[in-house]
Amino acid sequence: VQLVESGGGLVQPGGSLRLSCAASGSDVSINYMSWYRQTPGNQREFVASVTGDGDIVYADSVKGRFTISRANAPSTIYLRMNSLNPDDTAVYYCFGLYNYRAYWGQGTQVTVSS
Repeated sequence: VQLVESGGGLVQPGGSLRLSCAASGSDVSINYMSWYRQTPGNQREFVASVTGDGDIVYADSVKGRFTISRANAPSTIYLRMNSLNPDDTAVYYCFGLYNYRAYWGQGTQVTVSS
């Protein structure tokens, strides 16, 4: 199972981006998927998660600004990020839990700067 992220980039403060994550090379259906982010010198931090049943959890720092969702395609999720600020600058990673194994994407850079 490989998780592939896309959609990162440079955006001005107050702007929006949408990240995508899809499992490639397999037709597996990953129940639990989430987004994490990491800045240099810091640990990876939880951003949001969604299960196959639609249970969603957000970190307090992104509540009301970010929206996680699942696509109709199996093992595909999105992260809609609104009202971005410089503190949101980080590498964003997709995470999936499948058959008791953890899978990470390669990460996509999000930079919020004027």
